[in-house]
Amino acid sequence: MFNLFSKRELKKKAVSEGKKINRSHIPLRLNILFLIVFILFILLLVKLSTMQILNESFYVSKLNESSKTIVKTASARGMIYDAKGRVVVSNIGSPSITYTRGQNISSEDMRETALKLVSLIKIDPSNLTERDRIDFFLASRKNYLKVYDRLSEFDKKDNLGNAKPESEIYAAAVKNVTKAEMNQYGENGKRAAFVYKKMNGAAQFNTVAISTQELSKEEIAKVGENEADLSGIGTGTSWERKYSNTGEIRPLLGKVSTEQQGLPEEKLDDYLKKGYERNDRVGTSYLEEQYEEYLHGKPSQSEVVMNNQGEIVKQEVIKQGSQGDNVKMTIDLEFQKGVDKIMKKYFDQALKQGRAQYSEGAFAVVMNPNTGGVLAMSGILRDVTTGEINPYILGTFQAQTEPGSVVKGATITAGYETGVIKGNDTILDTPIKLQGTPQKASVFNPTGANNMYLTAKQALEYSSNDYMMKLVIKMLGQEYFPNMVLNYDKREEVYKALRQAYAQYGLGVKTGLDLPQESSGQVNKDMNTESIMGKLLDLSFGQYDTYTALQLADYVSTVANGGKRYIPHVVEGIYGNNESGGLGKLVKKIEPKVGNTIPISKNQMSIIQDGFYDVVHGTGAFTTGTPMQNADISISAKTGTAEVNAYGKDLVNSNVVAYAPSDKPKVALSVVFPHLKDYKGMQNMNATKEIVNLYNKMYLKK
Repeated sequence: MFNLFSKRELKKKAVSEGKKINRSHIPLRLNILFLIVFILFILLLVKLSTMQILNESFYVSKLNESSKTIVKTASARGMIYDAKGRVVVSNIGSPSITYTRGQNISSEDMRETALKLVSLIKIDPSNLTERDRIDFFLASRKNYLKVYDRLSEFDKKDNLGNAKPESEIYAAAVKNVTKAEMNQYGENGKRAAFVYKKMNGAAQFNTVAISTQELSKEEIAKVGENEADLSGIGTGTSWERKYSNTGEIRPLLGKVSTEQQGLPEEKLDDYLKKGYERNDRVGTSYLEEQYEEYLHGKPSQSEVVMNNQGEIVKQEVIKQGSQGDNVKMTIDLEFQKGVDKIMKKYFDQALKQGRAQYSEGAFAVVMNPNTGGVLAMSGILRDVTTGEINPYILGTFQAQTEPGSVVKGATITAGYETGVIKGNDTILDTPIKLQGTPQKASVFNPTGANNMYLTAKQALEYSSNDYMMKLVIKMLGQEYFPNMVLNYDKREEVYKALRQAYAQYGLGVKTGLDLPQESSGQVNKDMNTESIMGKLLDLSFGQYDTYTALQLADYVSTVANGGKRYIPHVVEGIYGNNESGGLGKLVKKIEPKVGNTIPISKNQMSIIQDGFYDVVHGTGAFTTGTPMQNADISISAKTGTAEVNAYGKDLVNSNVVAYAPSDKPKVALSVVFPHLKDYKGMQNMNATKEIVNLYNKMYLKK
């Protein structure tokens, strides 16, 4: 029978009859949600089917890739040669056992691998500490829990009853390991502890050398046969730096970090940005550091395959590395040794004469004045207390002392630059007496008995202090008269003018030497002391600021070549490797670089050069450098004697700057003998003459 009532009518009817309507238990919105979920489920099934059936090979390859990684292994550094192509620094290569740390490798995993390895090959546990052996013992979970159980509550918990940090608990465990426990594995345990230490020091996916001892063919074969059980262990080649016939230049060459030290912390970010690994060996000082970018070898690349536990199951080289480029120095080892011998000879002579009792050593720097190439750097360090003597090549560009009159060429330059003199101007040499200060005078005219008019050239030849001081007085805008007061208001202006002239020659500033840690000397900047005006006069003849032997050599080189200050450098060029691993083709020439040119006329520079020539070859009564006249080739020079107080004694710095031959200079040098009792032994001039003669014999007289 058909229902003739509508739903609305039925509802009204039911209500009127007091009947209840049965509602649907599943609202419409929930039905829609179920439908959406069903559709998404269908889509997911379709996608999974596509992945498994249509794109199976693609996703299988992706899965394989996820278990592989690329590991870099360092190659040997480039070698260092002297100017004549002699090997100074090379590498000693040897077969080694290596370890590449995988992912999620536990201490116990490494411990077990170490024990397996030492059962196959001989390893010398050198430099193994007691702490290393304790760490190896505690790497076993069983051993650690055994020690942990006997720790006190104080070792495990803080005052509030909370567990202490794991690091503190471990430190307590270390203290509770007994001697018997530490020694229970015997000699084999020591070897395994050594291996474990090396392995534990490796970062994830880094390769370290476990042993560089000579390996027999049998041992290499055993490691290869058991590779599957030695996760991360492989064979490779390790290298160590070898320094041959370096003589006294060894410190100049610098050092290289060990694999354990890796990258220096202060330069870590810079090296990582360049693609280095944390355990890469790099130059950490001097030449090895300065030329790191060239000496560092190109690393080899290996593909490492890991299982799902992160253990390395296969390692294969996919790109061979190469040795770094080679560095060739400007220093000839034979000439260097000759200069060292000469300096030692004259320092020993000063000691025997009783002149060097308070001297801390001596220095000499020899340069090519036309390129800036450093030909030799010789230093002697003496302990004044014990008398012990050692080489000190680093002192040539780090130790500083008052230079004395050798700087007078730069002072005359300041006179030219400020316009107070124009050429070979004449000034009357007399003792100077300022109001309220002691008298200052030239060495040859202490009382005024030898008052005379001197030209600029004669002022250099006789080493006139008075000429230099009167230049300063002129720069202050004054003319000298007895008991005068210097123009205090212009002191900073004149100090600046003097030091600017000096800096143009490389004095009081870093020369730019291609080695780190060069000293700039000491430039005194306090303008408000009571003696500041007197010190201004002292500065004019080299008795206030302090300079290094390298700075003095740079200065005289600039005079020698007519006014170009070349940047000193100890490296001549970068070279590749030939087929036998030796010095190959030139990669980069270290070109001579002019730092600046002295802004005076050619005629003015010639006056300074003529003055330097007359210091040696002049015929005046007070010519200062005549002991150098009989050298094998003509020398031009400037002597200097700075009066200093040290160890409570009045001492002198006895110095020379020189170049030769005078007409066409090929060599320039500085010789510094600080803190002698007097200058009468002439060690400075005699050493200078012998060094020039040696240069002539080795390079010019052929």
